[in-house]
Amino acid sequence: MRRREFIAVIASASTAWPFAATAQQPTTSRIGVLMAYSEGDPEGERVIQALFEGLSQLGWNRDKNVRIDVRWTVDPTRLQQLGKELVELRPDLIVTNSTPATAAVMRETHAIPIVFCPVSDPVGSGFVESLARPGGNATGFVNIENSVAGKWLELLKELAPRTSLVDILFNPKTAPYAYYLKLLEIAAPSLALNLNVAQVSNADEIEAEIGRLAQQPNAGLVVLPDIFLRRRNWV
Repeated sequence: MRRREFIAVIASASTAWPFAATAQQPTTSRIGVLMAYSEGDPEGERVIQALFEGLSQLGWNRDKNVRIDVRWTVDPTRLQQLGKELVELRPDLIVTNSTPATAAVMRETHAIPIVFCPVSDPVGSGFVESLARPGGNATGFVNIENSVAGKWLELLKELAPRTSLVDILFNPKTAPYAYYLKLLEIAAPSLALNLNVAQVSNADEIEAEIGRLAQQPNAGLVVLPDIFLRRRNWV
Protein backbone atom coordinates (compact mmCIF):
# COMPACT_ATOMS: atom_id res chain seq x y z
CA MET A 1 0.00 0.00 0.00
CA ARG A 2 1.25 3.45 -0.90
CA ARG A 3 2.10 5.86 1.90
CA ARG A 4 -0.79 8.27 1.34
CA GLU A 5 -3.27 5.37 1.14
CA PHE A 6 -2.07 4.03 4.47
CA ILE A 7 -2.44 7.44 6.08
CA ALA A 8 -5.98 7.62 4.67
CA VAL A 9 -6.78 4.24 6.22
CA ILE A 10 -5.74 5.37 9.68
CA ALA A 11 -7.53 8.69 9.24
CA SER A 12 -10.70 6.79 8.37
CA ALA A 13 -10.23 4.53 11.37
CA SER A 14 -9.91 7.53 13.65
CA THR A 15 -13.51 8.47 12.90
CA ALA A 16 -14.74 4.88 13.19
CA TRP A 17 -13.42 3.99 16.63
CA PRO A 18 -13.72 5.88 19.94
CA PHE A 19 -9.94 5.52 20.45
CA ALA A 20 -9.29 8.58 18.28
CA ALA A 21 -12.23 10.75 19.19
CA THR A 22 -10.06 13.72 20.09
CA ALA A 23 -6.42 14.71 19.97
CA GLN A 24 -6.79 16.32 23.41
CA GLN A 25 -7.29 13.13 25.41
CA PRO A 26 -5.12 13.22 28.56
CA THR A 27 -4.61 9.44 28.76
CA THR A 28 -2.22 7.37 26.67
CA SER A 29 -3.86 5.07 24.14
CA ARG A 30 -2.30 1.91 22.72
CA ILE A 31 -2.15 0.46 19.22
CA GLY A 32 -0.95 -3.01 18.29
CA VAL A 33 0.41 -3.55 14.76
CA LEU A 34 0.95 -6.97 13.15
CA MET A 35 3.16 -6.73 10.07
CA ALA A 36 3.59 -9.64 7.64
CA TYR A 37 7.10 -8.44 6.80
CA SER A 38 10.54 -9.15 8.20
CA GLU A 39 11.68 -6.42 10.55
CA GLY A 40 13.88 -4.04 8.58
CA ASP A 41 12.18 -4.79 5.25
CA PRO A 42 12.25 -1.46 3.33
CA GLU A 43 8.62 -1.65 2.21
CA GLY A 44 7.42 -2.63 5.66
CA GLU A 45 9.40 0.18 7.24
CA ARG A 46 7.82 2.69 4.85
CA VAL A 47 4.36 1.46 5.86
CA ILE A 48 5.14 1.82 9.57
CA GLN A 49 6.60 5.29 9.03
CA ALA A 50 3.42 6.28 7.17
CA LEU A 51 1.40 5.08 10.16
CA PHE A 52 3.47 7.19 12.57
CA GLU A 53 3.16 10.25 10.33
CA GLY A 54 -0.55 9.78 9.78
CA LEU A 55 -1.24 9.48 13.49
CA SER A 56 0.90 12.53 14.17
CA GLN A 57 -1.20 14.55 11.73
CA LEU A 58 -4.25 13.52 13.76
CA GLY A 59 -2.65 14.67 17.00
CA TRP A 60 -1.43 11.27 18.19
CA ASN A 61 2.31 11.29 18.90
CA ARG A 62 4.21 8.13 19.63
CA ASP A 63 5.40 7.82 23.24
CA LYS A 64 3.47 10.98 24.20
CA ASN A 65 -0.23 10.15 23.99
CA VAL A 66 -0.15 6.85 22.08
CA ARG A 67 1.96 3.73 22.51
CA ILE A 68 2.53 1.57 19.44
CA ASP A 69 3.55 -2.08 19.75
CA VAL A 70 4.77 -3.51 16.43
CA ARG A 71 5.31 -7.20 15.73
CA TRP A 72 7.00 -8.48 12.55
CA THR A 73 7.12 -11.87 10.83
CA VAL A 74 6.97 -13.46 7.38
CA ASP A 75 6.44 -16.89 8.95
CA PRO A 76 2.74 -17.87 8.81
CA THR A 77 3.19 -20.15 11.82
CA ARG A 78 4.40 -17.20 13.91
CA LEU A 79 1.50 -14.92 13.03
CA GLN A 80 -0.90 -16.63 15.43
CA GLN A 81 1.56 -16.41 18.31
CA LEU A 82 2.22 -12.73 17.68
CA GLY A 83 -1.47 -12.00 17.19
CA LYS A 84 -2.22 -13.53 20.57
CA GLU A 85 0.64 -11.57 22.11
CA LEU A 86 -0.78 -8.28 20.84
CA VAL A 87 -4.30 -9.09 22.03
CA GLU A 88 -2.98 -9.89 25.50
CA LEU A 89 -1.56 -6.35 25.66
CA ARG A 90 -5.19 -5.12 25.52
CA PRO A 91 -4.60 -2.29 23.02
CA ASP A 92 -7.34 0.13 21.99
CA LEU A 93 -6.86 -0.78 18.34
CA ILE A 94 -4.96 -3.36 16.28
CA VAL A 95 -3.73 -2.67 12.75
CA THR A 96 -3.03 -5.61 10.42
CA ASN A 97 -1.63 -5.47 6.90
CA SER A 98 -2.53 -8.78 5.24
CA THR A 99 -5.15 -11.51 5.14
CA PRO A 100 -3.10 -13.97 7.26
CA ALA A 101 -2.28 -11.31 9.87
CA THR A 102 -5.91 -10.24 10.11
CA ALA A 103 -7.10 -13.83 10.44
CA ALA A 104 -4.56 -14.45 13.21
CA VAL A 105 -5.78 -11.48 15.26
CA MET A 106 -9.48 -12.14 14.66
CA ARG A 107 -9.10 -15.67 16.00
CA GLU A 108 -7.97 -14.08 19.26
CA THR A 109 -10.51 -11.27 19.71
CA HIS A 110 -13.96 -10.12 18.64
CA ALA A 111 -13.88 -7.14 20.97
CA ILE A 112 -10.77 -5.09 20.15
CA PRO A 113 -11.27 -2.91 17.02
CA ILE A 114 -9.19 -4.07 14.05
CA VAL A 115 -8.20 -2.06 10.97
CA PHE A 116 -6.91 -4.23 8.09
CA CYS A 117 -4.73 -2.46 5.52
CA PRO A 118 -5.35 -4.28 3.22
CA VAL A 119 -6.76 -7.79 2.73
CA SER A 120 -7.97 -9.55 -0.41
CA ASP A 121 -11.47 -10.74 0.47
CA PRO A 122 -12.78 -9.53 3.84
CA VAL A 123 -16.27 -10.95 3.25
CA GLY A 124 -15.11 -14.36 2.01
CA SER A 125 -12.57 -14.55 4.82
CA GLY A 126 -15.27 -13.84 7.39
CA PHE A 127 -13.74 -10.60 8.63
CA VAL A 128 -16.81 -8.49 7.83
CA GLU A 129 -20.47 -9.15 7.08
CA SER A 130 -20.42 -7.02 3.92
CA LEU A 131 -18.38 -4.24 2.36
CA ALA A 132 -21.19 -1.76 2.89
CA ARG A 133 -21.89 -2.81 6.49
CA PRO A 134 -18.83 -4.48 8.03
CA GLY A 135 -20.41 -5.15 11.44
CA GLY A 136 -18.35 -6.80 14.15
CA ASN A 137 -15.01 -5.36 15.25
CA ALA A 138 -13.13 -5.10 11.94
CA THR A 139 -12.97 -2.60 9.10
CA GLY A 140 -10.41 -1.53 6.50
CA PHE A 141 -9.54 -1.79 2.83
CA VAL A 142 -9.24 -4.50 0.17
CA ASN A 143 -6.17 -4.84 -2.06
CA ILE A 144 -8.03 -4.06 -5.28
CA GLU A 145 -11.77 -3.79 -5.92
CA ASN A 146 -12.80 -7.08 -7.53
CA SER A 147 -14.49 -5.58 -10.62
CA VAL A 148 -11.05 -4.83 -12.09
CA ALA A 149 -10.32 -8.56 -12.43
CA GLY A 150 -11.88 -8.75 -15.88
CA LYS A 151 -9.88 -5.68 -16.91
CA TRP A 152 -6.65 -7.59 -16.25
CA LEU A 153 -7.64 -10.15 -18.88
CA GLU A 154 -8.81 -7.46 -21.31
CA LEU A 155 -5.48 -5.66 -20.99
CA LEU A 156 -3.53 -8.88 -21.51
CA LYS A 157 -5.57 -9.62 -24.64
CA GLU A 158 -4.92 -6.11 -25.97
CA LEU A 159 -1.18 -6.49 -25.42
CA ALA A 160 -1.04 -9.98 -26.92
CA PRO A 161 -4.15 -10.67 -29.06
CA ARG A 162 -3.16 -14.26 -29.80
CA THR A 163 -3.16 -15.21 -26.12
CA SER A 164 -5.41 -18.20 -25.48
CA LEU A 165 -4.16 -19.59 -22.14
CA VAL A 166 -3.68 -17.58 -18.95
CA ASP A 167 -2.05 -18.74 -15.74
CA ILE A 168 -3.53 -17.17 -12.59
CA LEU A 169 -0.66 -17.22 -10.09
CA PHE A 170 -1.18 -16.90 -6.31
CA ASN A 171 -0.47 -18.48 -2.95
CA PRO A 172 -3.65 -19.86 -1.31
CA LYS A 173 -1.92 -19.98 2.07
CA THR A 174 -1.62 -16.20 2.24
CA ALA A 175 -4.71 -15.10 0.32
CA PRO A 176 -8.00 -16.80 -0.60
CA TYR A 177 -8.74 -15.58 -4.11
CA ALA A 178 -12.30 -16.66 -4.82
CA TYR A 179 -12.86 -12.89 -4.63
CA TYR A 180 -11.01 -12.42 -7.94
CA LEU A 181 -11.27 -15.88 -9.50
CA LYS A 182 -15.04 -15.81 -9.89
CA LEU A 183 -14.94 -12.66 -12.03
CA LEU A 184 -11.89 -13.88 -13.97
CA GLU A 185 -13.78 -17.05 -14.82
CA ILE A 186 -16.82 -15.02 -15.93
CA ALA A 187 -14.71 -12.72 -18.15
CA ALA A 188 -12.51 -15.40 -19.76
CA PRO A 189 -14.98 -16.97 -22.26
CA SER A 190 -15.89 -13.63 -23.88
CA LEU A 191 -12.16 -13.09 -24.54
CA ALA A 192 -11.60 -16.65 -25.82
CA LEU A 193 -9.27 -17.39 -22.91
CA ASN A 194 -8.73 -20.58 -20.96
CA LEU A 195 -7.64 -20.12 -17.36
CA ASN A 196 -5.26 -22.27 -15.35
CA VAL A 197 -5.21 -21.67 -11.59
CA ALA A 198 -1.57 -21.97 -10.52
CA GLN A 199 -1.11 -22.22 -6.75
CA VAL A 200 2.43 -21.67 -5.45
CA SER A 201 3.94 -21.54 -1.98
CA ASN A 202 7.69 -21.05 -2.50
CA ALA A 203 10.26 -19.74 -4.98
CA ASP A 204 10.90 -23.18 -6.53
CA GLU A 205 7.21 -23.62 -7.32
CA ILE A 206 7.05 -20.15 -8.88
CA GLU A 207 10.06 -20.90 -11.08
CA ALA A 208 8.67 -24.29 -12.10
CA GLU A 209 5.26 -22.87 -12.97
CA ILE A 210 6.68 -20.06 -15.08
CA GLY A 211 9.01 -22.53 -16.80
CA ARG A 212 6.06 -24.78 -17.61
CA LEU A 213 4.02 -21.84 -18.89
CA ALA A 214 6.90 -20.74 -21.13
CA GLN A 215 6.57 -24.02 -23.03
CA GLN A 216 2.92 -23.34 -23.88
CA PRO A 217 2.03 -21.49 -27.10
CA ASN A 218 0.11 -18.21 -26.82
CA ALA A 219 0.24 -18.22 -23.03
CA GLY A 220 -0.02 -15.32 -20.62
CA LEU A 221 0.32 -14.75 -16.89
CA VAL A 222 -1.72 -12.82 -14.33
CA VAL A 223 -0.06 -12.46 -10.91
CA LEU A 224 -2.69 -11.67 -8.31
CA PRO A 225 -1.96 -9.10 -5.58
CA ASP A 226 -0.50 -11.08 -2.71
CA ILE A 227 1.85 -10.16 0.13
CA PHE A 228 3.73 -13.42 -0.49
CA LEU A 229 4.33 -12.68 -4.18
CA ARG A 230 5.60 -9.16 -3.56
CA ARG A 231 8.31 -10.22 -1.12
CA ARG A 232 11.91 -9.93 -2.20
CA ASN A 233 12.80 -13.17 -0.41
CA TRP A 234 10.40 -16.10 -0.15
CA VAL A 235 10.28 -18.60 2.70
